[in-house]
Amino acid sequence: MPAPKDDAVLKASVDLAREAAESIAEAGTVGDHLGMEMVEERLATHYFACTAAAYPGWRWAITVARVPRGKVATVCETNLVPGEGALLSPEWVPYAERLAPGDVGPGDVLPYKEEDANLEPGFEATGDEDVDQVALWELGLGRPRVLSAEGREAAAQRWYDGDNGPHAEVAEKAPAPCSSCGYFLPMAGALRSFFGVCANAWSPSDGRVVSLDHGCGAHSEVDVDQQSPVSGGGEPLVDEEAFDLV
Repeated sequence: MPAPKDDAVLKASVDLAREAAESIAEAGTVGDHLGMEMVEERLATHYFACTAAAYPGWRWAITVARVPRGKVATVCETNLVPGEGALLSPEWVPYAERLAPGDVGPGDVLPYKEEDANLEPGFEATGDEDVDQVALWELGLGRPRVLSAEGREAAAQRWYDGDNGPHAEVAEKAPAPCSSCGYFLPMAGALRSFFGVCANAWSPSDGRVVSLDHGCGAHSEVDVDQQSPVSGGGEPLVDEEAFDLV
């Protein structure tokens, strides 16, 4: 569809458009005329720079029109619109996608996600006998969905990279790994060969999932170095003036 031709009446209505812009704008924020754009026949929009400090790159947009064979333009709409390089608010993100791990507090409820890549039907066979047995057992407890392979991998990577993996400061300074600690409870299922739960009340990881190569100073099989008391040697010094000697 060809672009509409310039309209002489509308093109000459700059002063009318400026008055309309100034009627809605804060005083002194309507700048230079930036041009006119034909929207369709007998309908055009004039643009003026917005000089307000809070709206860099924005423009006042005043739409004008005229009736067929009319010689006078009238104002249809007044708007403040973004131009190139305008400061814009972030793109709107749905509530369910805005939440991040750790945002859920007491009384908060997450919306149900029917399609969740981290979950799959509990009765769906995976080809892994151990995993399938776990899934069937969980289905018997009334849970219609269990972790999918993608969900298990995401959780495993998150745990391994977190504070209870091998790269945490407490693990790097630990005398031995969790895999050899008596308080280490291996997980069941596909994650058993990588993770377990710490059951040591003295450990900073008590009650948390830890990797086999995590560790801390509360390991059940290590001990501190017993150091012998240091003797100063020589005869004891006595301040005779501090005592009444008999």
